[in-house]
Amino acid sequence: MSEAARQIPSEDISPKPQTFPAKAYAAFSPTTPLGPFAVARRTPRPQDVQIEILYCGVCHSDLHQTRNEWDNVMPTVYPCVPGHEIVGRVVKTGRDVKKFKEGDIAAVGCMVDSCRVCANCLAGEEQYCENLMTLTYNGQDKILGGVTYGGYTESIVVDEAYVLRVGNKLDPAGAAPLLCAGITTYSPLHHWKVGKGQKVGIVGLGGLGHMGVKFAHAFGAHVVLFTTSPGKTADALRLGADEVVISKDDSAMQKLGATFDFILDAVSAEHDLNAYLSLLKLNGTMALVGAPPKPAPVNGFNLIMKRRSLAGSAIGGIRETQDMLNFCAEKGITSDIELISIQQINQAYERLLKGDVKYRFVIDMASLK
Repeated sequence: MSEAARQIPSEDISPKPQTFPAKAYAAFSPTTPLGPFAVARRTPRPQDVQIEILYCGVCHSDLHQTRNEWDNVMPTVYPCVPGHEIVGRVVKTGRDVKKFKEGDIAAVGCMVDSCRVCANCLAGEEQYCENLMTLTYNGQDKILGGVTYGGYTESIVVDEAYVLRVGNKLDPAGAAPLLCAGITTYSPLHHWKVGKGQKVGIVGLGGLGHMGVKFAHAFGAHVVLFTTSPGKTADALRLGADEVVISKDDSAMQKLGATFDFILDAVSAEHDLNAYLSLLKLNGTMALVGAPPKPAPVNGFNLIMKRRSLAGSAIGGIRETQDMLNFCAEKGITSDIELISIQQINQAYERLLKGDVKYRFVIDMASLK
């Protein structure tokens, strides 16, 4: 066990805070529709920020989680209140809070805590916490016990160290998906230093892919969107792609062999990774942010012969996520969204399964009142 891990107390022996009720929507089983529920939120501790949730994005992982489709790695505890793309208004702060005041627009992403003492946390990479980050929902609630509840609710209370600032220049509804879809694509593009003079491929034009196109374009790269749907060409060009390639066209794919510096694969369905690995230049990298349900075969020679790399990337840490929000405010970048009421969430899930959204559902939480 690492020295950092030994410093973590086995349990929180401090008195548990009082709680207050908050209206929510929850999944009660893998097969039943989401419906009204009430969650207990803690009253703010000295370091806590209480946020009235205005908007919450709908991530594809919400669908997986509520239907317990990740049972082998992340089993769902019911009732489950999803939502980790949260933007709201600060309504109360603890006495020790320094960064926020009542009335500020604030955000919460995929995590609400981490161990804070491991090497990754100390480096600002809390998403890779060696002792596991506390997920915003369906995670271990180390303060109240039980599981954490997410953003399909009217209120959330979070330690200020895991709350983010949203600038006045950003539309709060369009900013909500930045907390997952945005940072999930920004982080690898930033980490691998995508920029001017580079040719970058984005695979898939969904909730993640459309943000990847926007960011790669904003970083100054020459952006090529790969899609199986010719009907997405106009949208891809509007979002910032310089070229669109239909990946089912073998001749078009072959012409691009060994020409890409970096490829971001945002597809969660099963597909052939080798078709894209062969497009990388010497020392090129392909990073996965989509998570196909089954292992994908990789031809070793596609990596060996040009010293190519196949990598993966999760969300970003708190510092990087704040940098991303600041960058978006500067560049005027938000997600393309369809605003829905909480009462439409089950229909939205069915449409999400069909890919029938451009490009992220966002819940107007005023509909919960």
